[in-house]
Amino acid sequence: MFSFLIPLGLIALAVAWAVGTYNRLVALRNAWRNAFAQIDVQLQRRFELIPNLVETAKRYLAHESETLEAVIAARGAAVSGLAAAKGKAGDPDAMARLGRAEGALEGALGRLMMVSEAYPELKADRTMAQLTEELTSTENRLAFARQAYNDAVMAYNNRREMFPSSLVAGNFGFEPASMLSIPADRREMREAPQVRFGESA
Repeated sequence: MFSFLIPLGLIALAVAWAVGTYNRLVALRNAWRNAFAQIDVQLQRRFELIPNLVETAKRYLAHESETLEAVIAARGAAVSGLAAAKGKAGDPDAMARLGRAEGALEGALGRLMMVSEAYPELKADRTMAQLTEELTSTENRLAFARQAYNDAVMAYNNRREMFPSSLVAGNFGFEPASMLSIPADRREMREAPQVRFGESA
């Protein structure tokens, strides 16, 4: 009798462990997906601010059309990159494309801010000051959202790769997720644009 119960007990323990591991992997996967959704929210907010920022700057930067056009073009590429990534969050190619597009946009914004420093009237414009303050705030929230996403991805990937969790992950289709990486050789991708339009000239 007892010899029959022991195998059943071991099977029950194995099933309970597998179910627990599966549920933990699901929770970790949902965590990084939710973290990516927060990135989406902040990026959408930034995308909404940029056209107003460019339109305001255009009144003063008549001779800087190339800089303004670069910002609009970079914004368009970033919007496309985000749209692709939303359907494939965590996918290596989608995350790399989004990272490159976001880096190009941040670089273009940074150049716009540097050019704007030479125009005191633009720096004194109240609308421009409000927009750049909102942009800075959005950039800060975006940086936190990126970090939260990357931390969640790391926790998920660690769990799915570690034995014995890897046995469940491999058999139930828990694919690896990719972080939103920022290349080390692109300074403008690591730092939010420094905006100081609220300061006196």
